[in-house]
Amino acid sequence: MNKERALAQKIKLIPRYLQHLNVRLRGELQELGQLSALLDIMNKERLDTYFQPILQLRSGLTVAHEVLNRPPSSVHFPTTEHFYEFAGRTDQMFRFEQNCRRMSLQRYMERLPMEDRASGTLVFINVHPGVLNDARHKSGETLALLQSLGLSPERVVFELTERQAVQDYIGFEKVLSHYREQGFRIAVDDAGSGYNSLKTLVYLKPEFIKLDKSLIRGIEGCREQQELLELIREYAARSSTKVIAEGIETAEELVYLQRAGIEFGQGYALGRPAQLPVQGSCPVEPIKAAGRGVYGYVSSNR
Repeated sequence: MNKERALAQKIKLIPRYLQHLNVRLRGELQELGQLSALLDIMNKERLDTYFQPILQLRSGLTVAHEVLNRPPSSVHFPTTEHFYEFAGRTDQMFRFEQNCRRMSLQRYMERLPMEDRASGTLVFINVHPGVLNDARHKSGETLALLQSLGLSPERVVFELTERQAVQDYIGFEKVLSHYREQGFRIAVDDAGSGYNSLKTLVYLKPEFIKLDKSLIRGIEGCREQQELLELIREYAARSSTKVIAEGIETAEELVYLQRAGIEFGQGYALGRPAQLPVQGSCPVEPIKAAGRGVYGYVSSNR
């Protein structure tokens, strides 16, 4: 009787087990489809490359472009963020990053107008921190590519994002020193979006700080955002670091940032990503920076 009861209990569990197995198999099939799509995109170089201008806010001059690589529309990756999140946790990340870096620099030089090639404008390329410190990376590989393209390393900025956290700051700082000795510069993305980004500023001492768009959105009317902006601006001034405000979308945000003494900016209000590295433009006349004490410009409408 006990054996029959035990057998009956096991039989009852079969549908639940089959349901669990079905969910697991569907998940594995989905990952397999995503991996196949990723390999297809890499092998056939199907990433679309765009360039977004970075402007000096006081003059309105375009001083740099950020290279943005976007995957084609796919059922496997509903958004660009999904695509990069998946690529970052596969064993293909090193190869994918190498391909992106090569394509970014090649397409930048191919599409840069001849009259702008001697202008000295910078090019920002997104780099996964783990790839720079990867043992498989061959020393001098990027330099050789730049030499073949006629592009100086002094014009290339490696942009690191907080989403790809650095674990060993001291060891990674040594890696960055090696690149700096070759002429490359470093930018930290998403600054002001969390503790890790502020910690990264202290340890890595980047040449550029890119302020997260969440800090810029509606800043003309929010005292808390303005105070954090001022703290970062003061830190940057003391450490000889340039500040770039990302995600500028309105004239009001732009005017406030100009008054606050932020030197550089990027966003739809200054220039949307385009397939050619074209010049951006300011929608308002440049304003002389007011420096400290700009909080009097705060709107009461919060």
